Amino acid sequence: MPSQAYGFYSKGCLAGGRAIATDGEYWQAMRLSRNRRWGHPELIATVEQLSRDVAKYDGWPGLLVGDISQPRGGPMLTGHASHQVGLDADIWLTPMPNRRFSASEREAISAKSVLKSKSVVVDPKIWTDAHAGLIMRAASYPQVQRILVHPGIKKKLCDSWKGDRALLAKVRPYYGHHYHMHVRLRCPKGSANCKAQNAVPADQGCGKVLDWWFDVALKPKKPTKPSKPKKPTKPKKPRQMMLNDLPSACTGVLNAAGPASEASVTIGAAGIEQTVYARIAGNASPSSMPALIPIPTPRPTP
Repeated sequence: MPSQAYGFYSKGCLAGGRAIATDGEYWQAMRLSRNRRWGHPELIATVEQLSRDVAKYDGWPGLLVGDISQPRGGPMLTGHASHQVGLDADIWLTPMPNRRFSASEREAISAKSVLKSKSVVVDPKIWTDAHAGLIMRAASYPQVQRILVHPGIKKKLCDSWKGDRALLAKVRPYYGHHYHMHVRLRCPKGSANCKAQNAVPADQGCGKVLDWWFDVALKPKKPTKPSKPKKPTKPKKPRQMMLNDLPSACTGVLNAAGPASEASVTIGAAGIEQTVYARIAGNASPSSMPALIPIPTPRPTP
């Protein structure tokens, strides 16, 4: 199918997706068993470009690429509310080593936090200028809409970044994200049914707005006095996300035939064609875009 992002980042699907290669000169894909290395061709091209640029200009030897999307996007059974339209990618904040990981290592090795242990601030023994360069290089790309990082990382960048500080507006603080950054692209041209996220504020996002995370959101909660035990209640089952909760086009995406080994992908309405080589085992099974998963508890919009 033509490459299209349908719906919103947390409620949609992906047609004509491309799988990033398991290995490139400056990247390695991790957690291959999840089958989440698929994205809109523009996102895959961006990740590949980022891998080359940071190696050339920022002293970052290469990317360890985490979750992107499933072959046809859609909700995942575990791990993410977003990543549904092929425009989100998790890049580990652990530099690529000078060797290739084995298949088993890609499943077992974890990304390393850049925060001090049991803290919300960056550990200077771990953090380097190359970490800053990686994040801000991604923020410099016009097709990148925002980047999610832990508030402690945002604070470090606010205090120390000497480059174009206007780019700090794209770097958004959010829960978690202290071992990887979440790169999100704008809706691509030709994806008319992609729902854009609100633009980031024009200011750098430092100062009082950032202080809220440390003064309120991440502040340890005071212990509460034990109360009288309540009569146990039957837990409510979480509402399930159904296929009909997604854009109507996603039914066609789910039911479309899959390529056997090589796909010629038309990118959006622009009619740009490219040949994408990927190891695909025939049609994607329904589990590649589950029709039904629990909806996570809402959090503040980053």
